[in-house]
Amino acid sequence: MARRGLAFLVLLVTLLGLVIPSASAAGPVTRYEGELEGARYLVLVPENWNGTLLLWSHGMYSLAYPEPDRIALTSQPATESYLLEQGYALAASQFRAVRGWSIEEALTDQVRLHDWFGRTIGLPRRTIAAGESVGAITATLLAERNPRRFGGLMTFCGNLAGGEAHWNSGLDLGFALNTLLDARLHLVRITDPAANASRFTEVVQAANGNPQGRARLALANALAEIPGWLDATQPRPRDVAEQVFWQGAWDRFYRVGAFGVDRVALEQRAGGNPSWNAGIDYRRILANGGERPLVERAYAEAGLDLGADLERLAKAPRISPDPAAAAYLARFGLPLGRTPFPVLTMHTVADGTAPAAHERAYADRVGDRRNLRQLFVNRAGHCVFTASEEITALRTLERRLDSGNWPSGDLNADAGRLAPQYQTIFDIVRETRVTTTPAFTRHSPPPYPRLLPF
Repeated sequence: MARRGLAFLVLLVTLLGLVIPSASAAGPVTRYEGELEGARYLVLVPENWNGTLLLWSHGMYSLAYPEPDRIALTSQPATESYLLEQGYALAASQFRAVRGWSIEEALTDQVRLHDWFGRTIGLPRRTIAAGESVGAITATLLAERNPRRFGGLMTFCGNLAGGEAHWNSGLDLGFALNTLLDARLHLVRITDPAANASRFTEVVQAANGNPQGRARLALANALAEIPGWLDATQPRPRDVAEQVFWQGAWDRFYRVGAFGVDRVALEQRAGGNPSWNAGIDYRRILANGGERPLVERAYAEAGLDLGADLERLAKAPRISPDPAAAAYLARFGLPLGRTPFPVLTMHTVADGTAPAAHERAYADRVGDRRNLRQLFVNRAGHCVFTASEEITALRTLERRLDSGNWPSGDLNADAGRLAPQYQTIFDIVRETRVTTTPAFTRHSPPPYPRLLPF
């Protein structure tokens, strides 16, 4: 947490000697660690610094788990080693509020670190704002609100439709479970987050036990654009039961925060409930959704009337927001697509935490599409990229910054030419690292489910 009594510049900067990254960097790397106004930071500067600084914003760390010890500088450790070898300086703040929806603190802490870098190391020739997951919102807001500091923006697996859209989709999931499966979940103003989260997990597991439960679970997940695919080492399954099982896995391991301590912390921070579904037409959301075919198949197998369940959703009492809380989440969570420099985003096609539909919502806000390049990877998982894919994405952005034009060419071939240590992903299902191949693909995401004003 913040300790505001500290001086603006707390140089606990300790030169810990020379750090040689595992990828055999071209020269020594100087490591700076310290604290600025209560926010821990880490900066690595290679001897052959090329003048470019990558300012990294980490994703949201759940309050249900301990605070991470390591300060991340990139998404993949192998990416970090490669960038240092190529002469990039890397910097990241851990933020004063390390866990939860800490974008408010992050926007200040990252600017402080950027100022510190300029005074202590030297002014970068170019600074690229980068981040993953909720950190992609942070990086984007930094770039939009401080355009003179940055020359480019790069995001991975970002919730770029915005915080309100993200939390509303969690509310939609729970609302459907309450209406169709009598889940009895607290969706807002949760008084017992541990019990509520446990109840959510129990309902999801029970629903997977029979065709009728699976059909309604498929519908609830489709309203939040949660895919029936999580195993990054396998193609998307065809069987209905298996797809709904994987939707349930996304729920239990990734979406449960919307029903537990993370939801409670968000409302405390925002000063009330920022989420709503008043006036929402769930028929329209399903009709436009990417998971509609799975829902239709599941209902057919279960012998249920999909129209009747959609009617139940239409008639169920709705939830309205606290306007001040919704305004807070818009202030600290809504990218507007207003950056005067090039932006590159990257997403897997099947992401149940931040669905790829976020990218479509962001693209629709961007005024000058010539500044935007969106890359998709044909793989399941949240932020499940190879280092080779991340490096290729950065190279693509750098070429645009240098030449003024987005490069053409075969991205998979470019990524495939990198060494084997850059061709692995973490297999979340088997909890091990596995070798794979680059999987850039063309993809057109569906509309994000929740973008209507309240």
